[in-house]
Amino acid sequence: MHAHRTPHRRTPRRAVIGLVGAALVAGPLALTQVAGAAPAPVAADTAPARSAAPGLDDPAKKEIAMKLVSSAENSSLDWKAQYKYIEDIGDGRGYTAGIIGFCSGTGDMLDLVELYAKRKPGNVLAKYLPALREVDGSDSHEGLDPNYTKDWAKAAKDPVFQQAQNDERDRVYFDPAVKRGKADGIGTLGQFAYYDAIVMHGDGGDRTSFTNIRKRALTKAKPPAQGGDEVTYLHAFLDARVWAMKQEQAHEDTSRVDTAQRVFLNKKNLSLNPPLDWKVYGESFHIAR
Repeated sequence: MHAHRTPHRRTPRRAVIGLVGAALVAGPLALTQVAGAAPAPVAADTAPARSAAPGLDDPAKKEIAMKLVSSAENSSLDWKAQYKYIEDIGDGRGYTAGIIGFCSGTGDMLDLVELYAKRKPGNVLAKYLPALREVDGSDSHEGLDPNYTKDWAKAAKDPVFQQAQNDERDRVYFDPAVKRGKADGIGTLGQFAYYDAIVMHGDGGDRTSFTNIRKRALTKAKPPAQGGDEVTYLHAFLDARVWAMKQEQAHEDTSRVDTAQRVFLNKKNLSLNPPLDWKVYGESFHIAR
């Protein structure tokens, strides 16, 4: 049993530059927002799921989604190079690591290492499980230093650990976003907007969580499953997302919405079909196909 299971709200590593001091001050307060009961499932409402239609879970589109998120989180389209990534970015959540930023202070890193230990007992990270349980809910490195980062990098070469990262990313973030998006009747771009929001904000109970971002959007427009226009609704969702980002200093740069997702939406590229051109933090990216 673990006390912290609400998907965490994250600070993109790229956005931490220049904000570390503020994040350190806000960190302990931010941690209080992720403590508590198990994560609530994405709300089902009463809308029927359009599960038959292809969406972000199409393998080619999912690959695009991973690249889009990596452009914002890592300034790179090479998301698979991030399995080995680990550092403390000073946001009060301990170590941030891996392809989706699993954090030692928010429970999802513990879940990941537990899954890895279940699939491969005695692996190089298994010995850190007691320490990970102790630091869950804090920014402490106690019991992890000095060799945890080195052992994480070793584990990252193991296909079993790589697959565990993939599976936890899907279970906690990707699959709920796609399911909710299909239930709302929105296409691939909309499902990606949901996924990117859950990655950054988590789906806890605070007002800037994914569920509350969506609720804020619903006060302005209806999704297709409720008879609304998809483009109008997605603009409302992105407006709500920008509002949520601006509530935290570390998220004030909203370019991952303004010069990426909004660009695709303005072009009415609801299927997220390449070629795709966008910018994040002023850097330009391109996907040809």
